[in-house]
Amino acid sequence: MTLRIGVIGLSHDHVWDNLPFAIGHDELEVVAFADVDESLRSKARNLLQCESYTDPQDLLDQAELDGVYLFGSNSESAFWGVEAINRGLPILIEKPLAARRDEADRLVAAAHNHQVPIVVNWPFAWWPQLQHGLRMAQDGAIGDIWQVKYRAAHAGPKELGCSDHFCKWLFDPELNGGGALIDYCCYGCLLARTIMGMPSRVTGIVGRYQKMGITVEDNAMVVMEYSRGMATAEGSWTQIGKLTAYTTAFYGTTGTILVEPRHTGKLLLADDRSPNGREIEVPESPVATQNSANQFVHCVRTGERPQPLCDSDFALDVQHMLSAAQESASLGQSVSLPLPISLA
Repeated sequence: MTLRIGVIGLSHDHVWDNLPFAIGHDELEVVAFADVDESLRSKARNLLQCESYTDPQDLLDQAELDGVYLFGSNSESAFWGVEAINRGLPILIEKPLAARRDEADRLVAAAHNHQVPIVVNWPFAWWPQLQHGLRMAQDGAIGDIWQVKYRAAHAGPKELGCSDHFCKWLFDPELNGGGALIDYCCYGCLLARTIMGMPSRVTGIVGRYQKMGITVEDNAMVVMEYSRGMATAEGSWTQIGKLTAYTTAFYGTTGTILVEPRHTGKLLLADDRSPNGREIEVPESPVATQNSANQFVHCVRTGERPQPLCDSDFALDVQHMLSAAQESASLGQSVSLPLPISLA
């Protein structure tokens, strides 16, 4: 039986990259969407040709659904995610999960209570070379991992070509949860969490160095401390050019893995045999991890947890790491994990 999907929120530009996978999937049917903005609804109507709503509540009340995709602001998606889960509906939600950790706590708690799957869509989760590089690192190909490093960077959302609808909430600290730290340091935090676990302490550095017309940070760094290692996550909205951007590095006791970005990137390994690095052949990814729609259907049909990069428990830990980094930046000192339990 085909899974009927409702889409809540169209203001996150990633929605337009992911909807084609849903449309083209034999086991998915997008039957309704909701957004307050008429221009976005009109764009979606041309693509989807299905029922549209201005109010997500009406969509949840009136549409016959088997799952929900969420592509609004970080805060709005977290809210409507809880509403969907409380109705027993599995969700696919855009990274990082929420704007704040209390929102993320509620979302994941609801999923656990109702035993409903959450698939978190991280754009780099579908890169075959990153999937394979993670497996190599976890399987001991470079010994014990002592550092993870990732830098996400571009010249800015507007400069990158993000829509006005997207930028409107990206620059809103309430709807986004911050600026470059929430938007871009989350990637490096996720990789560190996946490979090295939760850090013992986090240090956050944020600044608005170039874009004086916004009220959130345009650059940020998160330093994560472990008993026998460290990790760094960098985020920049002011970098000119693509050099060093979106590159992943895993450093181990017997070698180094470098993962180049995007689906065309190479996977490189340096060790005693090849100190300058050699390219590793990357196998084709399993069908279930080739795109967000395949992963969503797989998890709903089988009951299996998502791949680690899309697992909501890991994303929740990332949200706590980001919250600690924000607190650290505010206090000017490192913050220990785990954080005190939120009573919100």
